Amino acid sequence: MTDASTTRHTGGEAPATTTDVGELMARYDEELPARRLSGRVGLGVGIACFAVALFVLRQVFWPLSQGNQYYLMLFLAFVLPLIFLCYRALPRRERTDDPNPLDWVLAAVALVACLYPVLPVLSGGFDAFLDRQGSLTGLDVLMGAIVLVLVIEATRRTTGWVLPIVCVAFLLYAYYGGFLPASMPGSHAGIDFDQIVNALYNDPSGFYGVPLDVCATYIVLFTIYGAVLDRTGAGQFFIDLSFAIFRRSRTAPGRTVALSGFLLGTVSGSGTATAVGLGAVTWPVLKKAGYPRENAGGMLAASGIGAILSPPTLGAAAFIIAEYLGRSYLEVLVWALVPTLLYYLGIFLAIEIDARKAGVDAVDVERKNPWRLLARSGYHFLSLGVIVLFLAVGMTPFRAVVYATAVAVGFGVIDAVVRRGGRDWPGVLADTGRVVYFSLSDGVRSVLPVAAVCAAAGIIVSTITKTGLGQVLSDLLVDAATAVTDDPTVVLILSAVLAAVAILILGLAVPVTASFIISWVVIGPALFDLDVPAPAVAMFIFYFSVLSEVSPPTALAAVASAAITGGRVIATMWQACKYALPAFLVPLAFVLTDNGSALLLERPAGDVLWTVTVSAVAVAALAVAAGGWVVRRAGAAERALCFVAACLLLYLQPVSIAVGAVVLAAAVAVNLVSSSPSPSADREEVPT
Repeated sequence: MTDASTTRHTGGEAPATTTDVGELMARYDEELPARRLSGRVGLGVGIACFAVALFVLRQVFWPLSQGNQYYLMLFLAFVLPLIFLCYRALPRRERTDDPNPLDWVLAAVALVACLYPVLPVLSGGFDAFLDRQGSLTGLDVLMGAIVLVLVIEATRRTTGWVLPIVCVAFLLYAYYGGFLPASMPGSHAGIDFDQIVNALYNDPSGFYGVPLDVCATYIVLFTIYGAVLDRTGAGQFFIDLSFAIFRRSRTAPGRTVALSGFLLGTVSGSGTATAVGLGAVTWPVLKKAGYPRENAGGMLAASGIGAILSPPTLGAAAFIIAEYLGRSYLEVLVWALVPTLLYYLGIFLAIEIDARKAGVDAVDVERKNPWRLLARSGYHFLSLGVIVLFLAVGMTPFRAVVYATAVAVGFGVIDAVVRRGGRDWPGVLADTGRVVYFSLSDGVRSVLPVAAVCAAAGIIVSTITKTGLGQVLSDLLVDAATAVTDDPTVVLILSAVLAAVAILILGLAVPVTASFIISWVVIGPALFDLDVPAPAVAMFIFYFSVLSEVSPPTALAAVASAAITGGRVIATMWQACKYALPAFLVPLAFVLTDNGSALLLERPAGDVLWTVTVSAVAVAALAVAAGGWVVRRAGAAERALCFVAACLLLYLQPVSIAVGAVVLAAAVAVNLVSSSPSPSADREEVPT
């Protein structure tokens, strides 16, 4: 890792040392850093998280007879108090980082208020509580109000101020909407506070809606699975294998970053964490090869977020897609296959171009034999295959991931046996016990911020549903497009572009999961009204929600990567956009024409073949437009022509494809006939 004494960059910070990696992950990830608990408090919280994990696993095989809402009430009652113990109210100022008395009080109040609906002594029991839907008692309203305040505070502690402010704004709109002029878009009759609490606390569309359901039944199990992979050494194996696969060449370091990012994403589940963890290992190699700091940071950021756009795990919002559409998670994985290939094609082409422009050198690094690596640790891939296999035979995702976790643990046991020579069985059992305990505990602790976001998202979704705001906002989006023209094709194009911009702006302020949920209920109806198929709408929103991690001016993954490489932050953001450019334009192809569904494998094989081929050419054109290289360095004219050609090709209609092909051919011809620059002019100066 780069030494702390390395030359400082524009922002005045030195590149991160290895000891800073964990802190960087926490500082620049979507969620705020958790406490570092010590002693008995840490042990107690760890045991509590382990117990919650066992409760979640029990629900997979022996669901509670009272139903899903009962389970979600218990789940929130268990995780909400843990948030107040694991996350601080204010930035740490004192030496000790353990919870203070107020945190313990809030945790206790959260436990009682969340358990209230199922406690016979206080509420009369679960059935009696549900029977009072629409006519809650004063105590019901008080307890629901307490949960509301605590959910908002938990969200603030885990993600910052923006999402809580958004939640409060929606609550104010629900209550005061009746005072808006009747002629004003979005006006409604107004909702009493008792009704608001009823909708959130007693109705399944509030706290206990689809977002929290997905968190409690899918996401938590996948975080446990990722923790098992991490504890059994999968992350280091994926990096070692990536280095071993690519031979000594000037593009090998960049290719290694791209492949490692894809593989590591199955372990971390976070684009920013993947970029930071990957950068800690690969930046010294990239630097030695001669990559400029900003190029390397952009490559790390784009590779990191690519992992959460890619099968077999994708990001948390992918599980919500399956629930919202009533489709299997395997179908969502299938929809993501071709876009993933196109995304990484764009990254690999950008790597090739950067290697030529920057004149990077081949680097000698210690490479292990890939076949020996696979023979020794290739079992890490088997658990991933188990997930896909079980999904293919119709098994539910939560059972599939539990079995995959068991497979990963099983191979971890075998690995421990081999390492200990098959003799030290007490040591093997101890190793296995540690892996199981810490994986279950870490998995639940990792899901706490997501649980807070999902519960808070229920506030927004419930308000939009009860007030009809979603349809109003979607109508405004379409009206903005129709104000320009009445042509249906142009209206769809303008609506899609406006929707993409709106999602990116929303994603700058809130985590990916919340961004997807809000965009789905606000922007989704507008695209549905324009007859866009549901899978295309879902993947369109998913992609742009994720891309906020590399979109200026926040671009958390790019900021974190710049901290690793010591590059200029804004320049690193633009480099990340360059690498991720196909992901900004390919999703538009999903929704603009019927042929876009072929990119999601929703059309016959013949349509899939030609649309994928055309889209791959478009991605190559985008790589040229962003990187500035065809056969030699490309000028402004060739780059502009390539960008226009890519847009025309991605429209996926015969006429636009033909025109796009002509424009692309013209760009190549201009590059070929232009005067050949000198070798020194072709080499980009590498910043020091």
